[in-house]
Formats: sequence, structure tokens, C-alpha cells
Amino acid sequence: MSQEPVWIHPVVNDAQGRPLDVMELRGLTVDVIVGVYNRERVTPQPLRLDVALFLDARQAAVGGRLANTVHYGRLAGELRFLLDACRFELLESAAEAVCRYLLAPPTDAAPHAHLHAATVRVTKPEALTGWAIPSLQVHRTSEEMVYRTEAKAFGHVDVIHEGATYGVYRLRVAPGRGIPPRADGHTEGMELVLGAGMLLQGQPVGRGLAFSGPGVFGHRYDNPTATEQTVLGVYRPRLVLSEQEAAGSAAPVGPGTLYYLPE
Repeated sequence: MSQEPVWIHPVVNDAQGRPLDVMELRGLTVDVIVGVYNRERVTPQPLRLDVALFLDARQAAVGGRLANTVHYGRLAGELRFLLDACRFELLESAAEAVCRYLLAPPTDAAPHAHLHAATVRVTKPEALTGWAIPSLQVHRTSEEMVYRTEAKAFGHVDVIHEGATYGVYRLRVAPGRGIPPRADGHTEGMELVLGAGMLLQGQPVGRGLAFSGPGVFGHRYDNPTATEQTVLGVYRPRLVLSEQEAAGSAAPVGPGTLYYLPE
């Protein structure tokens, strides 16, 4: 077994000067499209992700509730989804998008403890065919993150990250509301259902299921629950939030891909 790379991240203190607790998720490796060269845009290659989350775990230790910490099993699936869906050109874009997703405020559908900061390292182990292993490590704090949110008929859209050719968004569906089929000029999308109790084309859809392709814009989501539900979407090109929503026609739903481990 090859030796694990050295993983060093900073010490972060809380407002009282006490070191924050650190939750690590290391070695998440996914074969994805990543890079700027033509061969990298058509052939998947491994991308390794290591993250360190800075939080106060005291309340979770006493109360024993997942909402007071981070559900690392679901988070691993969400990060896999981002790596699959975004098809990053640069390591810099991948690291920034992951940081922005990690530090975004929690939603009702995916509650977790407040994260004060995150360290993210992305590595392309096969990029230089064994000559060397390129990687990038960044550190971001929640205070420096600014997120734009726009009210929509179904609830709200949070802009998590926008790259040159894509955007990452959280579609938050209010209780009793629904996202209709869309016809807004997008050519490609990938959506991950984060909450429980959603309906897709009138049928129950499980938490952690993802759907991809042009057909996602013809999907209708409904939230019959009493809690706001969330769909994480990656779209090409970016969403134009200021434009009026356009209704499209319903599209058939495929089997989807499960990104969460069985619980």
C-alpha cells in the first residue's frame, strides 16, 4: 500500500481563543473529467479530495444528534456529486467550489453544525504520468463567504459557485410548492435530491438520488412535506436568475444514480 500524503492544515480558534475541533474526510477519489487539455476533457482521470472541517463538536458529543455535527456519509456523496457534475477545468476551481459548498449555511433538508472554516486539498495523481503529483490546498473561512439568494415562486435559489461554463445552485422548495418543468435554454444539468419526502413527476424520490442530462429540465419536483426541501443542481450554462421562469414540457425520469450510502 502506498504511503498516504502528508496532510497539514492550520489551527483555527473560536471567539474565546480555544482551538476548534476538526473533522476530516480524506482520500475521496473519483474518476472525473478535470483539466484544460483536449484529452482531459474527454477521458476521466482520478481526482483525490481531502477536506478538514472546523467546528465545535461539544453539543453533538452531549446531545448525540447528527444535526449538531456533520453527517460525513452524506457529505461524501455530495462531494462526489460535485466532482462528477462540475467537470472542473482547474484545480483552483475545484477547491473553491468545494469550499463554498462546505461553508454554505445549512438548510432544513440537510441540517448540520456551523462550520467556521474549511481546508481543502485536491490532487491529480495521474496528471503527470508519474513524474510528480500536482495538488492544491486552500483554506477558507465562513466569514469571507458571501452567497446570493433569489426568491422564486417555489421558494429560493442559493448561488453556491459559478465557474466559467457552469453554476452550482441549491433549489430550496418551500412546503406545498413545486419546481415546474423548465425551458430556459440550458443544454445540460445534474440534480441531487438532498431531502426526504420529495416527489419527482408525482412519485416519491429517495434522498441522495441524482439525475442527469438535458431531461432534468423537464422534471417536476413537488414538496408535500411541512419542511423546506432542497435539490442541489449543477447546470450548463449558468442559471440566469433575473429572467422570468419559462414552463417546459414534462420529461421521462430515468433510474437515477445513488450518491448516498445505505443507512
